[in-house]
Amino acid sequence: MENARELFQIMTRRFGLLNKNCCSVGGCDISLAQSHLLYEIDRRHKPSMQQVAEALGTEITTFSRQVQSLIQMKLVKKTPDPNDRRVYTLSLTAEGKMIAGIIDQQMNDYLDEVFSYMTEFEKETVLRSVKLFNEAMGKSSRCCAPVTG
Repeated sequence: MENARELFQIMTRRFGLLNKNCCSVGGCDISLAQSHLLYEIDRRHKPSMQQVAEALGTEITTFSRQVQSLIQMKLVKKTPDPNDRRVYTLSLTAEGKMIAGIIDQQMNDYLDEVFSYMTEFEKETVLRSVKLFNEAMGKSSRCCAPVTG
């Protein structure tokens, strides 16, 4: 069998996961962490800071800094929960929604192109394998907090 670590190293590099900025949208440089944040906030309805931090498996202090940078970029809004003032909910601004949509489109276009070099069977095999691998990683005690979704 091929060296598993080497295969994942190559995939990580090709996916651009080691790049400082994953996307540049409308003159805005977005880091990979910020991109994940926008994605998680966008797919939930006004999640709390804690919910998004847990979904990403991120320390709350690191997460707060990332949120703050997105607030300064006018992409995210942080609002006190009307029922519990200690809790803050997150939502995307109009510009944040636009940028999240563009990043989503760029990623989907990239994946569509990559999958275009495979047969339908190969594509399904890869997706099924990645799903299995993600589930197995979620069971490992060595990794970050389990990420659902």
